[in-house]
Amino acid sequence: MTDVTVPRVDAPGSPSTTARLLAGAAARIDAPDVVLALSRDGVRTVHTGGSAEPGPVPRERLHHELGSASKPYAGLLLARLVAQGRVRYEDRAADLLAPGLPVHPAVRRITLRQLLTHTSGLPGLPADFYPQAVPRWSTDPYGNYPADRVVRAFLRARPRHRPGTRWRYSNFAVSVLGHTLAAATGTPWEVLLHQQVLAPLGLEATLLRPGPDGTDATGHRRDGTPLPALDTGGFTAAGALRATPLDLLTFLEAHLGGGEPRDPSLAAALTEVVRPLLRRGWRHAHTHTLTWFQHPSPYGPVLFHAGATLGQQAFLGFRPGTGLAVAATATRRVHRKDTFVATAYELLTETP
Repeated sequence: MTDVTVPRVDAPGSPSTTARLLAGAAARIDAPDVVLALSRDGVRTVHTGGSAEPGPVPRERLHHELGSASKPYAGLLLARLVAQGRVRYEDRAADLLAPGLPVHPAVRRITLRQLLTHTSGLPGLPADFYPQAVPRWSTDPYGNYPADRVVRAFLRARPRHRPGTRWRYSNFAVSVLGHTLAAATGTPWEVLLHQQVLAPLGLEATLLRPGPDGTDATGHRRDGTPLPALDTGGFTAAGALRATPLDLLTFLEAHLGGGEPRDPSLAAALTEVVRPLLRRGWRHAHTHTLTWFQHPSPYGPVLFHAGATLGQQAFLGFRPGTGLAVAATATRRVHRKDTFVATAYELLTETP
């Protein structure tokens, strides 16, 4: 196990109350590799552990699969393009993807904002996704469903609800958003995300595909069997990112005002993505911003997003009013008694 207390650069520090808190939290997570990273006003504390022997590259410097925790990056990209005047939240996706092509009237009404906020009426995944995915569900469910198929599925879709009327979590919708922004700007998604989000924030260890040999964390099944890197196929915007826990903290710190960006469109986007936008959940008790789930806590509102792939998990969260950010990763598939998300969420909501 390793505990390191560092400022924004990675200089060693002495053990602290925060380090002991992270060590206790990590002990409650069953995974071959666990990283819990906390930033308080730019001072970082990182704890690494797990049941596996550490490799030559420290766990906090390995690229971890983010799964759905990739979505806040897609949201920040949309917000920045809007701030630049290149697209509008109310632009209709079908008009940008396939102008003039006949589509269902409900599909024609779906906007970029609705795709990102899970209010488009689209299902979680396309209906024809499952027949090809089920035989490879535990190994490669997405790889054989490429980008052009995602777009075709969208253009022939029949939304279950009128766009803008209900909240339904949808990897399909956020993936369509990615393809739509690429079409609207004439720029491949990977290039667009790098130009508009990753490079400006200095996220050099955040990737959309596996890194060089030995630099990626290895996911595991519930029984501990190693898994190959995930191929997200055409669902890139919804879950393809890989990042080191240190880069995750940098991303979160940007939302807290750390390293204030010089570009006004990026500053405007970072402000926009934390603004409460809609209410959801039982009795509409919880708030959703453009990209984050927002809950109350004893120390003020917290914003967060979790993600999971076939063999890894990630959690990102921050408290705007207190300068606290939490990034967590684990290399085991979600299971029934899993404590990963609950533990990371507790660090975010209950740490003084």
